[in-house]
Amino acid sequence: MIYFRVHTKDIAYITQQPRGLFTAIGKLVDAKTLTQEETDEYWKNREYFEKVLPVPPFYEQGNPDHATTWFKDNPQGNDIYAQMDFYRAMAKKYGLKLYISKCSEVPGEIIYEDDFQIAVKNLNPSVAIETKEL
Repeated sequence: MIYFRVHTKDIAYITQQPRGLFTAIGKLVDAKTLTQEETDEYWKNREYFEKVLPVPPFYEQGNPDHATTWFKDNPQGNDIYAQMDFYRAMAKKYGLKLYISKCSEVPGEIIYEDDFQIAVKNLNPSVAIETKEL
């Protein structure tokens, strides 16, 4: 199985890993960078994704294991990523360079899994992860 993450180069405080796409756009909202119309669209998108994409339970505790989520390169993971066009459009509009990291084996210790994604902690340095700009 192939696993992938879409992220910026910014390092997230909690995970000490590159900031994922959802969080990166959320930071633009927090900074009041988006227009009001875009902010309203952000909240509509966020509500939708929180309904259709399971939110790993560790987020309720503030992500104490500093885990990162990786999409599965399968029909469910690819479909949900394809639906994230608003997030990609906002990144492009506001100059956030996006990167995709891929690996062909589990990149760390799995602490959560569903049909769309895995969440891992303790990245395994021996796993080959290829990262390129989108």
